[in-house]
Amino acid sequence: MARTPEGTAYDLTGPLDAPHVVLIHGLGLSRHSTWGVIAPLLARHFRVLCYDLPGHGQSTPHPGPLTLTALSTQLISLMDRLDIPRAALVGFSLGGMINRRAALDHPARVTALAILNSPHERAPDLQARVAAQARDAAAGGPAATIDAALDRWFTPEFRAENPAKVDAIRQTVLATDPASYAAHRLVLAEGVTELIRPQPPLTPPALVMTCENDSGSTPAMAEAIASEIAGSQCHIHPALRHLGLIEAPQAFAGRLTQFLSRHA
Repeated sequence: MARTPEGTAYDLTGPLDAPHVVLIHGLGLSRHSTWGVIAPLLARHFRVLCYDLPGHGQSTPHPGPLTLTALSTQLISLMDRLDIPRAALVGFSLGGMINRRAALDHPARVTALAILNSPHERAPDLQARVAAQARDAAAGGPAATIDAALDRWFTPEFRAENPAKVDAIRQTVLATDPASYAAHRLVLAEGVTELIRPQPPLTPPALVMTCENDSGSTPAMAEAIASEIAGSQCHIHPALRHLGLIEAPQAFAGRLTQFLSRHA
């Protein structure tokens, strides 16, 4: 593990001369909890940069107000520090919003996008409810919602058969800096409105994936994201919920490898 002077913890692995791929995790998680299986598989073929969002994992909290642009800036600054001129950006959930923001703001830095289980346009009443819940999240911190989150994130079968893996995710979420968790949750709720039908539109080759039973990043949302990026691919993994990439990491890694081998 390394850490930048700004406090971003990261790992950089894989062949030195391979195309760069950056992995961006979601709210309450970390680079290790999200990509622990997938990153080594991708690093067989690509130079893989994996990092923690502010106040998550081993990264320090963000010093000022947090926005989707601030999270995109963290990513681009890390690429600058590591002399990575261009990379394919793979983002999960909130990470799939960060990579879209980066592609809009810094298109020359992005070779391809993989947008995994990431939210998009919500009905107005749902958007208002999600934003209100996010604004109220600071009071209870991640502990207040962790049980409901785990129900949404994993299938009942996986929870019953893999209690240690589920508990590891629980502990990762609970270890997140509470103020950072609340700030990122608000970005997850409200920042998505910046990404709907962007003008100019996104142009990198794109792979959009979600899971059949992901209630917060639904198949309809994935299809809407894909419809706004010309030539993109969309894939829905059957049966799984939000953390399908942890339940079935090899399936996600295989599809990512196929896509990135053509476009990274």
